[in-house]
Amino acid sequence: VTVHDLLANAEPGFMKESLAPLKSKLDKLLTLEHLGGGELPKRVRIIRLAGRGPGLCFAQIAQALVERKQLHFDFHSRTSGEESTRTVSPQRLIHYRDNWYLDAWCHARKALRSFAVERVQNARVGTSQAKSVSESKLHAYFASSYGIFSGAPTATARLLFTAHRARWVADELWHPAQVGVVLADGRYQLEIPYSDTRELVMDILKHGADVEVISPTALRETVREKLIASLAKYTNARKAAPDKELGGVRE
Repeated sequence: VTVHDLLANAEPGFMKESLAPLKSKLDKLLTLEHLGGGELPKRVRIIRLAGRGPGLCFAQIAQALVERKQLHFDFHSRTSGEESTRTVSPQRLIHYRDNWYLDAWCHARKALRSFAVERVQNARVGTSQAKSVSESKLHAYFASSYGIFSGAPTATARLLFTAHRARWVADELWHPAQVGVVLADGRYQLEIPYSDTRELVMDILKHGADVEVISPTALRETVREKLIASLAKYTNARKAAPDKELGGVRE
């Protein structure tokens, strides 16, 4: 059912057309009596949140990927705001937290890079063969650190969760190389390797007061500053006349 749902919501163009026969076979399988005669897809819900969509160039990216051709495109980075023109050798597409990313060898940077697919514009499939990077090198670069951000780990985060939150977090996989220990008092200590703090900090903050960064000091300070800035929006807000009613317009 999960595969069927993914295919039913496949990205437009090249990928959806290519996978249509597979979806058709799954449609027939799901109508078999021993699978509920078509009831199973109605009884299983797969909910996706915060997906940004595939953008306008998913088909060209997928085509270059499977044909092993270089890809030329314009890219607008959210992080830096920089606009650039890139030529890359696509290595693989990643579907991560309901968003698509392209892992590729960037010929301008002469290094591996990850691109948010929806930020790719004016993509053109080239005629030159793509440079191939071994699976072991891709894994070492993209999968050794926390989250979507690449690079070899530069530090290890040590997080301490309350006993209440530990009931959930102790069963979660944050990273393949994580080390987790349930303490005698029920609290949960989690150690995670990382190279970039951005995604890690967001995941820490969503647990609010149920987690504390023990180390390293730089990460602890970053989270502390974020919490202070967030609290300031409530404690230092301008004193204004209250809204007349919920949903009312403030003068």
